[in-house]
Amino acid sequence: MASTFLPAVGRIAVCGGTHGNELSGVYLVQEMERMRKEKGDNVWPVPVITVLSNPQAVKECKRYIGTDLNRCFSSATLSAPITDSTPYEVRRAQELNALLGPKESAGATDLICDLHNTTSNLGLTLIHYTTDDWLTLHICKYLQARATDANQTSTRNPLYETTVFVPFVFVCMCVLTCVVMCTFKKKITRVPVRVLVMDIPISAAYSLETVSKHGFSIEVGPQPSGVIRADIYEVMKEAVDLTMDWIKIFNSGTVFEGGDIEVFILQKSIDYPREPSTRELIAAIHPQLQDRDFCLLKRGDPVFLTFSGETVKYEDDETLHPFFINECAYYEKGIAFHLAKKRKLSIPRMQVQK
Repeated sequence: MASTFLPAVGRIAVCGGTHGNELSGVYLVQEMERMRKEKGDNVWPVPVITVLSNPQAVKECKRYIGTDLNRCFSSATLSAPITDSTPYEVRRAQELNALLGPKESAGATDLICDLHNTTSNLGLTLIHYTTDDWLTLHICKYLQARATDANQTSTRNPLYETTVFVPFVFVCMCVLTCVVMCTFKKKITRVPVRVLVMDIPISAAYSLETVSKHGFSIEVGPQPSGVIRADIYEVMKEAVDLTMDWIKIFNSGTVFEGGDIEVFILQKSIDYPREPSTRELIAAIHPQLQDRDFCLLKRGDPVFLTFSGETVKYEDDETLHPFFINECAYYEKGIAFHLAKKRKLSIPRMQVQK
């Protein structure tokens, strides 16, 4: 592919608390604001806007007050008239669009990193909306490379691996502790880094990061809602730090070579089995699927276990990869998990436009 030249990244926003009970982003934004007060704006390579996206929901430690803020950034919602009955989050979305956008305009913020947690075992997942945003995909490739390099020091994923080998359990735990402590100083060593592409037109895309010219959300889990885990927080912070590193390198004129990047592209969503008349759940995620986000799901694999003890199997012929498995916030949306197809995207050689 031919080389691509893009303008320097001049302004970015780091947003936390879009969902008020996802606390890693809330505390990371607060920490970045503290760093700015202590060290000044030059602590980062470019001007950074730190935003607590949904302050009312953060105050009440709720996902949202009236409606899901991270479903309010489509062009249609952002341009909808405000009335007395307009939910708080729609009003807030329009305020954020005025601050960080306007969406699809030349004056929009160059890059938004929107910070999220999930109760699902996603590790570190970078989510964005198009297959041809070369700048965002290069950032994702950079983070994946850092993880790949670091993970060569360990063949296991200690934070998310639940298998215990006996009778050497105590020896293994001691060795595992050493691995964690040794790799803790490295970048994103403890979790896989994956890239998820929603492949939705930007005008219809409903998430906060789509207000900027380039953008992605950083999703880290598992972490319960309303809880802050130090390990999950550190992974998120490292991802933001590496994004800042990439921007500094890119703006300096460094050439980023092209190549292939592995991504997962959303295909469809699967609901829980329900009682037809009441819509009540009659099954839960099967134990053999639980916590196995991005595994390969084949026909005949167990996906649900009914409350009467029967196994419900995957019936599609197409093998796909489930993610956001048993995400607690998706019960109200009628989603047990999403399914994605894995593919490789070729991205071009890229450097800053002089």
